[in-house]
Amino acid sequence: MELILKYFPQLSKEQVQQFAALDALYKEWNAKINVISRKDMDGLYQKHVLHSLSIAKIFQFPPGLRVIDIGTGGGFPGIPLAIYFPEVHFHLTDSIGKKIKVTQAIADALQLKNVTTEHIRSEEIKNRKFEVALSRAVAPLSDLIQWSKPILNKNNHPNSIHGLICLKGGDLTEEIANSKTHPHIFSIYQYFPEKYFEEKYVLQVTF
Repeated sequence: MELILKYFPQLSKEQVQQFAALDALYKEWNAKINVISRKDMDGLYQKHVLHSLSIAKIFQFPPGLRVIDIGTGGGFPGIPLAIYFPEVHFHLTDSIGKKIKVTQAIADALQLKNVTTEHIRSEEIKNRKFEVALSRAVAPLSDLIQWSKPILNKNNHPNSIHGLICLKGGDLTEEIANSKTHPHIFSIYQYFPEKYFEEKYVLQVTF
């Protein structure tokens, strides 16, 4: 939790309480349904929460923005970002029902009114549109583009935040080449100079 306050000292009292509550909530749920690897639980705030919040260091989501989290797993990056941006609506989806159950329970426990969840594959979503799609270590970039493009609104405002924003790590040369796109690439280490983030990146693909 100290890491969160180190990089986000301006959090409100309510946000601090919500972030602080994540540790006990994830430990409780992880004991019943394994959504985070056991070895990662001790590093929850760095490996999951702060990693998710790297998006908030780079992008300022405006109130009313509609965001879908594709393959949210246990709620990352959606839950931390929903705490940070309380006026942005986050729709968290996953193809695995038990993971969505945990995510919904944690959103309820934190009283996050700006979060909805759905047990569905993103490619099955119909008649819904979002401005931004998020993803964290779910699939290759080319797949994420294919899944997100049909459910994203076309951008009509050059300065608005839109498109696919995903968290990736390692050497991305081949993956980016295969996607046939030219994403904006942001080094997380530039914002959070912790060893864990040395080869971790935020990618943004706009359509």
